[in-house]
Amino acid sequence: MKNILVFVLLLCTGVAANAQIPHYSADQIIHRCSSKDTVYIVNFWATWCAPCIGELPEFNKLKSKHAEKPVKVLLVSLDFPSDNSYKLEGFLKRKNVSPEVVWLSDTNPNDYIPKIDKAWGGSIPATIIVSPGKQFKKFIEGTITEREISSIVKQVLD
Repeated sequence: MKNILVFVLLLCTGVAANAQIPHYSADQIIHRCSSKDTVYIVNFWATWCAPCIGELPEFNKLKSKHAEKPVKVLLVSLDFPSDNSYKLEGFLKRKNVSPEVVWLSDTNPNDYIPKIDKAWGGSIPATIIVSPGKQFKKFIEGTITEREISSIVKQVLD
């Protein structure tokens, strides 16, 4: 009986963790980044990508630096569907990741990549900076620093 209770508690904990990281399609991400008065910094990354992990502190800095401005940082995990959300959540806690994280629910790169940016060759990390109200969009494939992104954001906000 005690073992069954422990199993049920572990199962419930896993279900709760799964519910905490939302799954978004590429279309939902695009819709989410459509407010005309906001600059969006959207980074596509995965826990198995060393350069992506190296960039995570840069996005923490961006979130803090632009907290009082109309700037949103969104990290989109491209981790495999076979990975459990609770693994991702534990990773985010260990790395002290502060920006919002969503999991890309689309699994076919041939479908979602051109929706995000036609110039995207598919490698990660990849970052897109979008300001719908100013009709601004900049796509960067590869690593980028907080300083580089802040310079772009400053230009868009001015």
